[in-house]
Amino acid sequence: MAHDEPSKSASQTKLVIRNIGLLLSGELANPILDVDTVVAVGDRIAAVGKEKDVDTSQPTVTIDAKGTALAPGLIDSHVHPVCGDWTPRQSQLGWIDSYLHGGVTTMISAGEVHTPGRPKDIVGLKAMAIFAQRAFHAFRPGGVKIYAGAPVIEHGMVEDDFKELAAAGVKILGEVGLGSVKDGKTAHQMVSWARKYGIQSTIHTGGPSIPGSSLIDKDMVLETDADVIGHVNGGHTALPDDQITALCERSTRALEIVHNGNERAGLLALRTAMELKQLDRVILGTDSPAGSGVQPLGIVRMISLLSSLGGIPAEVAICLATGNTAKMRKLDCGIVAPGREASFVLMDKAQHSAGKNLLDSVQKGDLPGIGMVIIDGAISVQRSRNTPPATAVPEMVT
Repeated sequence: MAHDEPSKSASQTKLVIRNIGLLLSGELANPILDVDTVVAVGDRIAAVGKEKDVDTSQPTVTIDAKGTALAPGLIDSHVHPVCGDWTPRQSQLGWIDSYLHGGVTTMISAGEVHTPGRPKDIVGLKAMAIFAQRAFHAFRPGGVKIYAGAPVIEHGMVEDDFKELAAAGVKILGEVGLGSVKDGKTAHQMVSWARKYGIQSTIHTGGPSIPGSSLIDKDMVLETDADVIGHVNGGHTALPDDQITALCERSTRALEIVHNGNERAGLLALRTAMELKQLDRVILGTDSPAGSGVQPLGIVRMISLLSSLGGIPAEVAICLATGNTAKMRKLDCGIVAPGREASFVLMDKAQHSAGKNLLDSVQKGDLPGIGMVIIDGAISVQRSRNTPPATAVPEMVT
């Protein structure tokens, strides 16, 4: 059955994607939709359904998906941007554009902490956060949306500081624990102030990530009660198993599993969430750029890892990197449904994969081949330069 939205202005672009072989919705409750066509008007999805049931007339652009799979654009819940498409941590240019070729259309900053000379006084940290929020709102490499401007909390901040940040458009905090605030009581107070003004928080979890950072154990994580338990599998060094399971069991907050963490600990967190029937809490990130470099395929690698070794269907693993994150982060991307952001990744099994199809290949541990990435209803990437070549590739026909 088709689901249509009211018609939009005739002056807007109209994108029709037909001949979709598999539609992955991003929704845990219904990860695969029995449809073959998506229509977007402007930057929004207008219709999802069977081609005969939706209005495909007068398209600006038509894409023949060639039987490949369409999923929401992937979301990286944990990045550390600095300035433009450059990271001083590895002195590397173009890292955001490379992640786009890995299917990532949205990134969430966990703090611009690698900024050389990062200010730690209160006036300076607020100024840097507002600057980063403004800069990345305006600057979108390849169309990628970067939600940045994530200040790291420091001692001396008061409620009015959070009120001022929120009024300026800051909506996220950098990782709690990367600044001078290292105790749960102070962190909890600041996180509560942030939440009061609509600012979401993430806490560092595990051992130090780089020289100068500190251990954050389960007691501080639980006392702080941030909205997202950042890299619950460590970034890189994980907490002991009993502490990870305690975080899953004793908190209701998001459980973020990252590429730049302990893989075994990530699988433990995933299994524990499944046992608790709380898979909706699990979200994915890369925690990069970092000391280990940049990971353009980090999110698809996490999807493959958790599916092949974690025992969850590939279509469910994709939800962790799309709809789950969108809901936790209050974004309108990540789910293929009318009214949502028209950002998609079209994929197929990699050439010569042992898998029978895309989902089987991912469950066997292979990476998908990405044939096209679309952001806000516009093609950003055709065949990926970074993934293995896809067996079938979509084509723009008009």
